[in-house]
Amino acid sequence: MKRPVLIAGPCVIESAELLDTVAAKLVEINQKLGTDIIFKASFDKANRTSITSFRGPGIDRGLQMMADIKAKYGLQLTTDIHETWQAEPAGEVVDIIQIPAFLCRQTDLLLAAARTGKTVNIKKAQFLSGRDMRYPVEKARDAGAKEVWLTERGNMMGYNNLVVDFRNIPDMLEITETVIMDCTHSVQRPGGSNGKTGGDRRFVPQMALAAKAFGATGFFFEVHPTPDQGLSDAANMLELSALSDLLAKLI
Repeated sequence: MKRPVLIAGPCVIESAELLDTVAAKLVEINQKLGTDIIFKASFDKANRTSITSFRGPGIDRGLQMMADIKAKYGLQLTTDIHETWQAEPAGEVVDIIQIPAFLCRQTDLLLAAARTGKTVNIKKAQFLSGRDMRYPVEKARDAGAKEVWLTERGNMMGYNNLVVDFRNIPDMLEITETVIMDCTHSVQRPGGSNGKTGGDRRFVPQMALAAKAFGATGFFFEVHPTPDQGLSDAANMLELSALSDLLAKLI
């Protein structure tokens, strides 16, 4: 049986020390479980709720820090881009370019990501169904994407909350072979915590196991050694120490 795609890392690049801590743990898990976890971190969180929220070190410093992790630990890398001009420099460093959910219909962004020749992972928008994702995939494929993945991350249900319709997973598997469950962003409560996004990490393991039952071929976790002190998505990130046991159940 083919092993699932696994992605993990902190929501945002907070420091070189944090990246080192997480990367070292991912290498340890890979050796223990025989996995090949892809390391994820964002150089810029451009869609934060508040103007005062921490965004990250920016593209130049952030990509250099990611390149340092790749050189030191040999991990595959992924990061998200928000503007077309970011695709080329990101593609020189990472293996997979991630398209944020809110931007998954942005044609020029999809084309720029695809033209790097890297795998493009498109996150499903909170306002779209799984079947709607055929059109972003067609855009990326038309521009020559090496491979296109899709990621489920829940839909907006009322205000400040998400609901996951797991039927989206088999629907998206009819579009592409790799459909990833974003197990941490799917427990968000967007903008629901006094100027920042809230959430409930208690449900992360259940999100992962339910997605597996619906046929997900990959799993994405934002992790942090001390999530409550995290500078972005603190309420949703999984404790780094809990990742190994959860992955063992999944695979």
